[in-house]
Amino acid sequence: MSTFWNDRYNEPGYAYGTEPNSFVVEIARDLPPGRLLSLGEGEGRNGVYLAGLGFAVTAVDASDVGLTKARQLATSRGVSLETVVADLSSYPIPPASWDVILSIFCHLPPSVRLPLHRRVVDGLKPGGHFVLEAYTPEQLTYATGGPGDVSMLLKLSDLRAELSGLDFIRAGEQVREVREGTCHTGPASVVQIIARKPSS
Repeated sequence: MSTFWNDRYNEPGYAYGTEPNSFVVEIARDLPPGRLLSLGEGEGRNGVYLAGLGFAVTAVDASDVGLTKARQLATSRGVSLETVVADLSSYPIPPASWDVILSIFCHLPPSVRLPLHRRVVDGLKPGGHFVLEAYTPEQLTYATGGPGDVSMLLKLSDLRAELSGLDFIRAGEQVREVREGTCHTGPASVVQIIARKPSS
């Protein structure tokens, strides 16, 4: 998998652009301040934006090429973020360690995603938030981005089960226009959630 992403990120420019995901921009200022973990951060567009808002960002991705670009983007914007090259199938998330965990178009096979989501639930501090946007199975009819493997696409009902233990503050599926570089462009079927870990 890292070879696929290294090849993509080795291409000139930024595959998904340098501007943050619009859902992230919409909800960022409502998130609790502090330590933020971005899963599958890629070339850094979301982590750099959030670092600029004052979050202490750790960006994790399997691609060292992508994270090199993330550091370059951070430098160009005058912010800093920690980058970690890691396989999300084995990346440890210590319990009660993060104020925010972010997953934006981070599509994984169920064998990786399900245990990762359990680590996400455990890894949030009480009151911490998990933010996710992903393509739904209906995205296959749009072909404007995302994997072609339906098992890697997400439905809201599945997320409610996989993230049991969190309170869903916002949750919905919709078709929206996504304009992110050359790889995400056009109408897309997405699921968006903000979920909170109870304080007690």
